[in-house]
Amino acid sequence: MALIGAGAIVLGGTVAGAGAAAADEDDAQARISLTGDVETLNPFLSVLSTSDSILMYQYEPLVAWAAEDNSEYPAIAESWEANADATEWTFHLEPDAMWSDGEPIVADDVIWTIEAIQDNDALKMAKGSLVENIASIEAPDDLTVVMTMENPQAPNPGADLPIVPSHVWAALDDPAAYENDADTVGSGPFIITESSKTSGVTMTANPHYRHGEAKIDSLVWVPYKSSDAAVQALKTGEVDLVDGLTIAQFDSLDGVDGITTISAKGNSFSALAINPGAKDIDGNDLGDGNPVLQDKVVRQAIVRAIDNETLRAKILQGLGDPGTGTVPPRYPAFHWNIAPEDLPLAYDADEANRMLDEAGYERGADGVRLDKSGNPIDLRIMGRSSSSNSQQAADFIGPWLEEIGIKTTVSMLSDAQVNDESVLGRYDMYFTGWGMGPDPDFMMSINLCSSRPNADGSGATSESNWCDPAFDELYAQQHSETDPDKRAALVLEMQQLKYDAAVNNVMFFDARFQAYRSDRFTDAQLQPAEGGVLLRQNGPWGVYSLTPVAGTGDETAADGGAAGWWIAGGIGAVILVGGGILLSRRRAQAGDRE
Repeated sequence: MALIGAGAIVLGGTVAGAGAAAADEDDAQARISLTGDVETLNPFLSVLSTSDSILMYQYEPLVAWAAEDNSEYPAIAESWEANADATEWTFHLEPDAMWSDGEPIVADDVIWTIEAIQDNDALKMAKGSLVENIASIEAPDDLTVVMTMENPQAPNPGADLPIVPSHVWAALDDPAAYENDADTVGSGPFIITESSKTSGVTMTANPHYRHGEAKIDSLVWVPYKSSDAAVQALKTGEVDLVDGLTIAQFDSLDGVDGITTISAKGNSFSALAINPGAKDIDGNDLGDGNPVLQDKVVRQAIVRAIDNETLRAKILQGLGDPGTGTVPPRYPAFHWNIAPEDLPLAYDADEANRMLDEAGYERGADGVRLDKSGNPIDLRIMGRSSSSNSQQAADFIGPWLEEIGIKTTVSMLSDAQVNDESVLGRYDMYFTGWGMGPDPDFMMSINLCSSRPNADGSGATSESNWCDPAFDELYAQQHSETDPDKRAALVLEMQQLKYDAAVNNVMFFDARFQAYRSDRFTDAQLQPAEGGVLLRQNGPWGVYSLTPVAGTGDETAADGGAAGWWIAGGIGAVILVGGGILLSRRRAQAGDRE
């Protein structure tokens, strides 16, 4: 649901500003508030959502997600097909496509990107799991890429993996050390030209972008110490777009002249991760998690003691959706649709106490339970200082766990610190959250045993520092299952298995609260078109579509406008060819303003 502020209307999935203010020369620049840490601008290493949100505008995958409905959509590849058993995928690249420096985008760029990840542990951190099933990759010509898979692969291997220019990256002595923070080269609508911790990140429009150059000349990510400061900057016009608003901040902007507010179901969840006994890729102990949490009964009792629906009511004022499984309801085919009270570990403090009593965790004289060595159970809860939701959740969870005899100590750290500590298993519990695209494969893959990191934290990324061979087996089955219903059933079973392990208590699926200066920009494309978001999309469409108010009219009418290109491109087909499956999605014609 989109909540529209004063002076704005909703038209065909786009939010059109009707502000009367005349645009000046600065209106060609859009400024987005930045309140989280940018841990890196290297696409091979980026795992935090803030960095990913920036890099999404610079690097395209072979296959994107359409703005209108999150369906597969052409990006570097204009079409693709799989053979009958999905063991070979062929991608046909767009002719005449160029990188931002004018060099052609060719098959070698795709091959270098994938092989670099496969051959270099240091480059596996962000997307390593996406290339594990690729046995070989070759280029019959400059515009064709053929991937041969180790096992049949149902999810499109061209989705979600950003492709980098090989003529830039292959020349580097150490790609993992490349900061990629100035004068860069990419294929997306905006390219990083400069960055610093104090001034933020500046991106300029790519003149060679395949859908046409953006209507805004540059995009600046402006750092703010808090979301309150960012909201004030939006009100004064110092910044144009703000994401991650609290309910109170959102309400304070409702009805403000020249500002449009957007409330939508998100593609992410907020959770409390519980350390099950982290291990590295070789099976050696990693970090300093409290050993008592290696007992699944203790983890399950903790989940039982947390009233997730109260958290949703207090933090999101009842918005968002109940925390069930991993896949949000925005993607219904894979969502675990169950009432929160029917969950196997639904809130029940009495049952949590009974479980701990039965397991032999007796209370000491002060009411705090003792572990099997006679030590008081005192668990650390770690959160991000940039997240007001984390602090609010901690304020509730601490007393709830005290009711079942578990003492807690809360610490709020920077985003980068939380990331570093969690990767190395140096936590008992911490607040986390992940956004995901329409296909759950990647989100499932970061729970595989093979996604555990190296001892120094390098290599792959594990969501929960958890390893279960039964989960790995289910993953392999769903990864190869081409029947949509059967695959969905396997994904559901995986979510249930992970839920039972009690390593990641999903508190709720987020609602996203955003706002922007609709007196400065119009034609803001939401994703999906109905009830979608402007920022934190599965693609660059929202910001790419922005048109300065002074630039509307003849310019938009002449070429269809930045918000009109996506409709035709969302049309696809599934065709049977000689007993095989041809999965083809053709790009729209040039006249559709791509």
